[in-house]
Amino acid sequence: MKDSIDVISYKCFAVTNELDLNKIAINCGIPKKYTWEEPLILKSEILSGILGTTVGANQMVHVFSFGSIVFINLAQDDYLRFMGYLKSFKPEMDMKNYDAFNDDFELRIGNVDSLELTDSFACIPEYEPFYSELAAMIIAKSTALERIESLLEPILDKLDSIIDRLEKGKLRIGEKELARTTAKAARHEYNTINSVMILDKPDITWTNSSAEDFYSKMSEFFELNDRFVVLKSKTDIINSILGAVTSISHSMRGLFVEWIIIVLIIAEIILMFLDLFK
Repeated sequence: MKDSIDVISYKCFAVTNELDLNKIAINCGIPKKYTWEEPLILKSEILSGILGTTVGANQMVHVFSFGSIVFINLAQDDYLRFMGYLKSFKPEMDMKNYDAFNDDFELRIGNVDSLELTDSFACIPEYEPFYSELAAMIIAKSTALERIESLLEPILDKLDSIIDRLEKGKLRIGEKELARTTAKAARHEYNTINSVMILDKPDITWTNSSAEDFYSKMSEFFELNDRFVVLKSKTDIINSILGAVTSISHSMRGLFVEWIIIVLIIAEIILMFLDLFK
């Protein structure tokens, strides 16, 4: 076992639903096409230019397409500088609350014979580059899930108020209200399934057994799959309720239209008889 321990520190923020990595890469002069599963890794001269300060070889930023930013071995002042840069690509970013969803983690190398995990750090026997990249990805996904979980609450609150109105016999729900709630539910499902891609694993885990073992154990420790299942089941329930409410609302509108037609027919018959007896 090694006598010394090297530490890699991570600070992650989930700041938005999605980021266009290719647009940022072009601005940084990086000639590469990015897909969802690989983060944009900024370091050396490029990161120095963004932060306006010199960065070391072990300092970098991982930017994920699903809206998470992972700072590696960087200081708090660097976070705000980078968020200011990021806002030029995502103007709607809330700079005052960019740290609303965040997490800290450390990767410690040495003094262990096998992987050890705790809430705040992981210990590995010796360093390989994929350990740092996979740790950053797990933390990024976990923090993004935390943000998505919080976005579910107002949707559930809105559904609760709609159900209360139905229980009181108020069966007609506004089309705009239903459309907005349905859109929020659809956006939530997209963010959960399509953006974060919890169930998909990085390519290296298919070819490297150590990488696969590390990623699987980290995923299990952060309960990524379990949290995904809970979110997916809640989303399914929301969609089911919205479908039922929409059906009831449309039925009531159809019934109302039918009654209007009946009233108009009766009125026309009455007018016809009045004309006959004139």
